Amino acid sequence: MTLEGNKLIYRHFIKEVFNEGRLDLLETFLDPSYINHDARPGTPGGIDGVRQIVSMFRAAFPNLKVSIEDQVAEGDKVCSLVTIGGDHKGRIFGIPPTGRTVVMTGLTMVRIANGKIMESWVKNDVMSLVNQLHAFPRSA
Repeated sequence: MTLEGNKLIYRHFIKEVFNEGRLDLLETFLDPSYINHDARPGTPGGIDGVRQIVSMFRAAFPNLKVSIEDQVAEGDKVCSLVTIGGDHKGRIFGIPPTGRTVVMTGLTMVRIANGKIMESWVKNDVMSLVNQLHAFPRSA
């Protein structure tokens, strides 16, 4: 695959799986040996872990939208700067629905081989998300 081809694979993965909720396409994008190096403790490994993560975010934010703001590719890796947003309509991280519209930024690097995502490293600003949901006590 070319660098542009690898970037396109990741863009399609985000569009189809996260934005459209097409969990039936996970095996199309992810290799059976896929590894998420930054999964939360207790998250299943492999494709099942991604299924759980996507389901959790889409249940909490039914209008979830992940936008790729920038991408850089080198060798077999693609790094993407993303903006994640939506309206908080369901429970997430133990936080009940607030109805608030939130925006979170993230940086993800994936390794792609033979047209499939093999592994990923995901750094999302979860503290910003939790703060926007007013889940922390406010000081006076």
